[in-house]
Amino acid sequence: MSGTLKEIVFDCTRAAPLARFWTEVIQGYAVRPYDDEEIARLAALGLTPETDPVVMVDGPGPTLCFHEIERGRVQGRIHLDVQVADRPAERTRLIGLGAAVLREADGYTVMADPEGNHFCLVD
Repeated sequence: MSGTLKEIVFDCTRAAPLARFWTEVIQGYAVRPYDDEEIARLAALGLTPETDPVVMVDGPGPTLCFHEIERGRVQGRIHLDVQVADRPAERTRLIGLGAAVLREADGYTVMADPEGNHFCLVD
C-alpha cells in the first residue's frame, strides 16, 4: 500500500516570512490562522505567530510546513514546479518579493526563494 503526500516541509531560518512568501507564489494557499488557544500556547513559550518556529500553510493541495532549523546546520532542499499563465510577469512579481532567477530555459524558469530553496515557474 502506498502513502499519500501530507505536507511539504521547508527547512528555513525564519519560518513566518518564508511562509508568507510562498502564499504569494501558490494560488489558494494561506498561512493557517492562529486560534486563541494556539496564541496562548505560543505566549507561554515566549513566542508570537511572527516568531513561531513552525508555520503551517494550507491550500487545495498538500500542506506546506515551514520549520526553523538552527543556523549553520545544512538544510535540506525542496523543489516545486509552479504552473503560471504569464511566466515573465510572474517572474517579475516574485523578484519583487525577494526571489532570484537562477536560470531561464524553454518552457520554465528556475528560481530561488529568499532563503535559497529552488523552484520552477512552468508554462
